[in-house]
Amino acid sequence: MASESSPLLAYRLLGEEGVALPANGAGGPGGASARKLSTFLGVVVPTVLSMFSIVVFLRIAGYAEDYTTGAVMNFASVFAVLFNGCTGIMAGANMSGELKDPSRAIPLGTIVAVAYTFFVYVLLFFLSSFTCDRTLLQEDYGFFRAISLWPPLVLIGIYATALSASMSSLIGASRILHALARDDLFGVILAPAKVVSRGGNPWAAVLYSWGLVQLVLLAGKLNTLAAVVTVFYLVAYAAVDLSCLSLEWASAPNFRPTFSLFSWHTCLLGVASCLLMMFLISPGAAGGSLLLMGLLAALLTARGGPSSWGYVSQALLFHQVRKYLLRLDVRKDHVKFWRPQLLLLVGNPRGALPLLRLANQLKKGGLYVLGHVTLGDLDSLPSDPVQPQYGAWLSLVDRAQVKAFVDLTLSPSVRQGAQHLLRISGLGGMKPNTLVLGFYDDAPPQDHFLTDPAFSEPADSTREGSSPALSTLFPPPRAPGSPRALNPQDYVATVADALKMNKNVVLARASGALPPERLSRGSGGTSQLHHVDVWPLNLLRPRGGPGYVDVCGLFLLQMATILGMVPAWHSARLRIFLCLGPREAPGAAEGRLRALLSQLRIRAEVQEVVWGEGAGAGEPEAEEEGDFVNSGRGDAEAEALARSANALVRAQQGRGTGGGPGGPEGGDAEGPITALTFLYLPRPPADPARYPRYLALLETLTRDLGPTLLVHGVTPVTCTDL
Repeated sequence: MASESSPLLAYRLLGEEGVALPANGAGGPGGASARKLSTFLGVVVPTVLSMFSIVVFLRIAGYAEDYTTGAVMNFASVFAVLFNGCTGIMAGANMSGELKDPSRAIPLGTIVAVAYTFFVYVLLFFLSSFTCDRTLLQEDYGFFRAISLWPPLVLIGIYATALSASMSSLIGASRILHALARDDLFGVILAPAKVVSRGGNPWAAVLYSWGLVQLVLLAGKLNTLAAVVTVFYLVAYAAVDLSCLSLEWASAPNFRPTFSLFSWHTCLLGVASCLLMMFLISPGAAGGSLLLMGLLAALLTARGGPSSWGYVSQALLFHQVRKYLLRLDVRKDHVKFWRPQLLLLVGNPRGALPLLRLANQLKKGGLYVLGHVTLGDLDSLPSDPVQPQYGAWLSLVDRAQVKAFVDLTLSPSVRQGAQHLLRISGLGGMKPNTLVLGFYDDAPPQDHFLTDPAFSEPADSTREGSSPALSTLFPPPRAPGSPRALNPQDYVATVADALKMNKNVVLARASGALPPERLSRGSGGTSQLHHVDVWPLNLLRPRGGPGYVDVCGLFLLQMATILGMVPAWHSARLRIFLCLGPREAPGAAEGRLRALLSQLRIRAEVQEVVWGEGAGAGEPEAEEEGDFVNSGRGDAEAEALARSANALVRAQQGRGTGGGPGGPEGGDAEGPITALTFLYLPRPPADPARYPRYLALLETLTRDLGPTLLVHGVTPVTCTDL
């Protein structure tokens, strides 16, 4: 901002942010000046309007015909002409860069000037009416020359007044244009207005203002110009009053008016008075000025870059969000309004960019938090290393175009950090209910920043505020074979911790192989048809039949349905697979499932499959839910079961046993292919010593399946009750 950027007051008046002067600077008015000016105007404007209304209404019965136009005068036309005589309230703010003490001079000068002008005008009105005939006043607008002691004095006064007003307008308007040009809000249109003299005077902006004035003067009639000018003045004053009203309602702690008569009532009266008089004077001009202000506000919002200005809209948003968060009572939650609220734990976003976008699609209007754990102990560090990282993560969110919050923590281990984030992320009724993790495997990390157009270096270098480049703010991907921050034991323990906290869990594998068009923000129109496969049965502990309607199975169906509601996935077909038991007749389980889907209003294709390996495993009696090795089976038998389930899923993907989306035969399949597979995630075993074996079975189950989501739900998400 320029040191004389106080004229940006008018710039903010045109924007959606209201009045917000910059912090104290060289020659600027400072925050105190902004507050005092705003509060004074909240009282001055309605006061001036009321006084002029009284004066004009005293003569309401005597409106006559204007001998220059032939039109009969009325209250609005007289007000439009007279109001210009008491304007200039913003002149002090526009010239605040030349004031020695603007914080004191602007409010004091404004009130004194308005009071003095009003007193002189009222005195002139009464003295003229007491000494001059009514006919003279109606027929000769220059009657002062005839009754003056020295007639040239009247002309001198007219020229002096016009010169003073025009110079004030040129100085104020030129500095506003100069500040707008310095902010590059209108590009090359105002680029020449940046030129200043050695003393800092924006002479190019003065020429701009002079040219605009000459265009306005082509209207030719003073009364016509007076009405238009009055409407624009009233728009500006209404915006000032609205800003004061917004700050008062937002309860901003730093908004401390020193004017004792200030209140939100006076602000509201000022806004209403200005809008009322605008439409009484000229409905067309009033509507046009409001439309112009709206267009300028949209333009400023779209083109406005980072600045040090304070935005009243942020104060209003904070006030409203806090109020409604308090009303979002978790005790009043109902399953009908359930939505996924995700916490995605990310180690390095370079390798997790596709998962980051997939989670953004799965949230479906819910809360989405990006979590990251920095390893360390604050006791042994001179300062918190987490706080400087927020800027990079927020830039990541902006560049990836996801609607997510960022929550970072410092912890000696990733597991403890994950516990912290699961407990404290969110606020009030908006807290994560689902933990999302990338899969723990030996796949070499990929750097998606190098292939994603949004993170290319040219884009980084052309955006304002992006230095250093975003790609330099995150470390390179982990080299294959290098040690990890999280070991397999802690990884499974983190999953178990989330389930103990009653959080749903989603493990994502091979999300980098997702079709790019499915991760875009478009409509998903593509010539390649895709399937989304859902296996709502625990394939490491198959039972069939009633097992499809448990809480976890319904959670799988819900998540797959939510993904299908995203525009990029509209064209994908949802398929649900049923594994028949050894003594179960074909069609029975399918009928029950179709009835359930009809109740839940889920459109999907249901397919029954026969699984020989799992057919005999349907003994539901003496198993713990957490015992993933069914009925005490040995490791070899559990491994064989996982391989058999993997072959079954791959066969249903239409790729045989040698491929899958990530396998060697993935590109040879014809017709629709499976873009994403939802699998039932078994609970981790109760014995921590068996965690590595559990993870190995999950790896076998999902090997070469392509993009896969292992899901375990612990909370009800559907309701069929009326």
